[in-house]
Amino acid sequence: MDDTTRTLHEFEQIRQLKYRYFRAVDTHDWALLAQCLTTDCSARLHGGKYAYDGRDAFVSSLQALIGKPTFLTMHHGHHPELTLVAADRARGVWFLEDHAINLDDDYLLHGTAFYDDEYVKQDGVWRIRATRHERLFESVTSPIPPSFTLTANRFAPAAQPDTAH
Repeated sequence: MDDTTRTLHEFEQIRQLKYRYFRAVDTHDWALLAQCLTTDCSARLHGGKYAYDGRDAFVSSLQALIGKPTFLTMHHGHHPELTLVAADRARGVWFLEDHAINLDDDYLLHGTAFYDDEYVKQDGVWRIRATRHERLFESVTSPIPPSFTLTANRFAPAAQPDTAH
């Protein structure tokens, strides 16, 4: 494989990693999320408002924060700008758009941010070693408007027939 092809292959592997990360968060797949991270990863989200050191601390804290059937999220990562720093190290900047529905605390959230990530390749697999994001904006609607109706919730299938807010 020539250098350009190898670099493009590594970039695709990193893109797939970040996509898995977002899917793991939104589907509450905490084991998959852990596989995306190094054991010593650090996370500084929302400008450091949420700060975690170590994979286990990050995953367990995120699970406690959003891992219930009444907290639904959607994270979209766009426009990756990836740089291969070495054969086993890379950096990436991503644009994030996210939505959250918190039925317990009665709010809707919409926001955007830029992620700044560091990646490391361990045993042939790319993982996130550090992740940070800074908000561009965040808006919150509370209380949830009476006209809002949740018509599907993967985490509470028994509640499907009557999920009006």
